[in-house]
Amino acid sequence: MMKYYLILLSVLLISSVNAQEFVQVQDGQFIRNGKTYHYLGTNFWYGMNLGSNNKERLLRELDRLNQLGIKNLRIMAASEGDIDAPWRMQPSLQKEPGEYDEDLLMGLDFLLNEMKKRNMLAVVCLNNFWPWSGGFAQYVAWTNGDENIPFPPPADGGDWRTYQEYSVRFYQNEKAQKWFKDLIRKIIHRKNTVNNVEYRNDPTIMAWQLANEPEGIDKPEVYRNWIYETADFIKELDSNHLVSIGSEGNTPSPKNGTDFFNDHNYSSIDYCTFHLWVQNWGWYNPKKPEETYGNAILRASQYINEHLEIARKLNKPIVLEEFGISRDDNSYDVSSEVVYRNKYFKFIFQSILNYAQNLKQMSGVNFWAWGGEGRPRVPKAIWKTGDDFIGDPPHEYQGWYSVYDKDISTLIIIQNFAEDFTSLNSELEGTK
Repeated sequence: MMKYYLILLSVLLISSVNAQEFVQVQDGQFIRNGKTYHYLGTNFWYGMNLGSNNKERLLRELDRLNQLGIKNLRIMAASEGDIDAPWRMQPSLQKEPGEYDEDLLMGLDFLLNEMKKRNMLAVVCLNNFWPWSGGFAQYVAWTNGDENIPFPPPADGGDWRTYQEYSVRFYQNEKAQKWFKDLIRKIIHRKNTVNNVEYRNDPTIMAWQLANEPEGIDKPEVYRNWIYETADFIKELDSNHLVSIGSEGNTPSPKNGTDFFNDHNYSSIDYCTFHLWVQNWGWYNPKKPEETYGNAILRASQYINEHLEIARKLNKPIVLEEFGISRDDNSYDVSSEVVYRNKYFKFIFQSILNYAQNLKQMSGVNFWAWGGEGRPRVPKAIWKTGDDFIGDPPHEYQGWYSVYDKDISTLIIIQNFAEDFTSLNSELEGTK
């Protein structure tokens, strides 16, 4: 009998240790291994593709990021559409519904295992409102006989509003929802072919994310119900990991259908995310930096504060998981100056750090995006199959927001602030 109790105690202790390895939320803050968890991370959406098609480069990129102190990567674990689809990351995981590219899944296995070796964590995005990975629009098109998608720019005559209205059809399309849930189930239940650990049991994964920047244009209640139902579905499959929306936040667009408080005010959504785009939203003009930068900073500060206040009301962690700015004069040349980018990165990192030092909910920041050793075919190119993956998605001009391995002045800023964020992590008893 004593032997039985010793075995049971051993199992319980092992389970407790394993549970601590997963990032958890307690009293409005991230906890990992008994310590508060803060981070400076990056967006590395193409990591799965490198893991499949260019392992050598992936290892170099992970080593560079690790040396910079970047331990949290936001990655894509889904992409849809055939090889001829324009402005998409290729190859895609699903060529057709339910037809998965095993080589890409093995690339994801390889990526997660290599991250594990470096004590890195992954926020794993499962879908996309925007067309650069296929996403919502591709699911909708599949249900209608693979009809033509009304692509936004850079398509000739492309219109963002028309595309958004098409993309939101995804929420009420039963067949599309079934296919998406099939994808979720497949990813969560997958056993890593490198280390034999099921994804749902892998603490290298910090969180599952419903989609990249989902919106509720003209259908806010439908959109919100989809958030809640999908989050519940993930929690039913996997009780170990956190779930987040991938929300852009309450953007300046009054018609995007998001409501930061209500979207995140649900038990299966563990923490808040928001994105900040001073240039895309017209607050900053790189052609007129002296005239526009100051106002952009003021508006960015207000935007951060507004979202943090909502997270405090919800008492949930919050992460600024996307922000970026172009090179000086909006240049796409890899050798152009980054004076204003460096200035802006310092401001954002310092702002988030100051909040994190005083308010437990402010937890992390990810810059957009890591380009590493990749380079555009030519400055301002539109990505084509065979080109290097960099930080800019295929539907955007290549070289816009990418941070390269040779941007030394920017890398020094990132490294210094990464150390500052890591230094905030303390034993739970000593937290705020």
